[in-house]
Amino acid sequence: MEKTNSDITIGALFRNRVIQTILLSTFFLQIGIWVRNYSILLFVVEKTKENPVAVSLISVAEFAPIFLFSFIGGTFADRWRPKRTMIWCDFLSAVSIFVVLLSLILGSWKVIFFATLVSSILSQFSQPSGMKLFKLHVKEELIQMGMSIYQTLFALFMILGPVLGTFVYQHYGIDAAIGIMGVAFLLSAGILFRLPSDYEEEKKEEKSTIIQEMKAGIGYVWNSRALTLLGGCFAAAGLALGLTQPLGVFLVTEQLGLPKEQLQWLMAAFGAGMILGGGLTLGAAKKISPQILLALGMTVSAIGFFVMGLSELFWLTLTAEFFSGLFMPCIQIGINTMILKNTEAAFIGRVNGILNPLFMGTMVITMTASGWLKQTFSLLAMYEGSALLFIVGVLFLVPLFKGATVMNKSEEA
Repeated sequence: MEKTNSDITIGALFRNRVIQTILLSTFFLQIGIWVRNYSILLFVVEKTKENPVAVSLISVAEFAPIFLFSFIGGTFADRWRPKRTMIWCDFLSAVSIFVVLLSLILGSWKVIFFATLVSSILSQFSQPSGMKLFKLHVKEELIQMGMSIYQTLFALFMILGPVLGTFVYQHYGIDAAIGIMGVAFLLSAGILFRLPSDYEEEKKEEKSTIIQEMKAGIGYVWNSRALTLLGGCFAAAGLALGLTQPLGVFLVTEQLGLPKEQLQWLMAAFGAGMILGGGLTLGAAKKISPQILLALGMTVSAIGFFVMGLSELFWLTLTAEFFSGLFMPCIQIGINTMILKNTEAAFIGRVNGILNPLFMGTMVITMTASGWLKQTFSLLAMYEGSALLFIVGVLFLVPLFKGATVMNKSEEA
């Protein structure tokens, strides 16, 4: 039987050593991250008796460093060797987590926020290095398909992660959860040694200063229409997600009147949608431009948040989560593909470092305020406001639709 072009393409993608290594490393990182996220959430909810401000501070500890260190980390990632950077970041994350574990045993429970803080800071140096390796070692025609597979792995953990994190915390406690996270980071660091050696020729004469390279990165984004519009889209999406990010547990306990542990099933529905959506997007990756994928995903997210805010029925909220998850790969694949296709390898770190703070910074603003806003406004108002902000984000992409149509027609010709 003759192999189709699609079979050959997917085969070539999985034979790529960089793809293999990044996927395996991500697998262990996701185990650690999801155990951390849910164990810490349930631990803090229990310790503070469901204090919304304390719950929101968990998310602030995770996302605030992204805003503060993303541009700095991205600039250094453009200067440093990507393989070495990723290995050191995972190793130092593991060390910091074991320090937190020791402090938890000996001291105050509030040190738990430090585990999230340090790993979040180090990820700002590691993540753009991974993107740079992707740009250097994956053919351009395979990038969008590669991103589809990468995001499908994340989707798998949207189902397994909450269940795993809840199980570990309920059966073994917070100490075991933090220990598992540290081991997972160490395993990831070990796996990254499989990456190809860093190019010696990347050791260029560094005549420019860090400040000059930062300015060059800002100018690069400013002069790119696609990246500038993507930045506006990022900011609107960040405001939308930050408004409701810490409030999922209250959607379950207050709006639906269910135990807080039921949050894992909403996240599982979202993850199931992501897995199916990742497969569907993989099939459509070569036919639909990334900007159209992104706009489609954000529009459906707006509808999903609108329904979640109104629903008082578990099955309806579950359905809204599923459809939001179904189209979430469109957002993630669209964003990453647009960045990679519109950015030279030498600027990958800085472009990430500029666009991520726009997204994370706006997210942190509304995330920090969400605990207090919840005490003033209803959950309905918060979720409907989030839906409106997603629509604003779509409007930033409208100018790129014409370019996408022209590109598709030229490819067909």
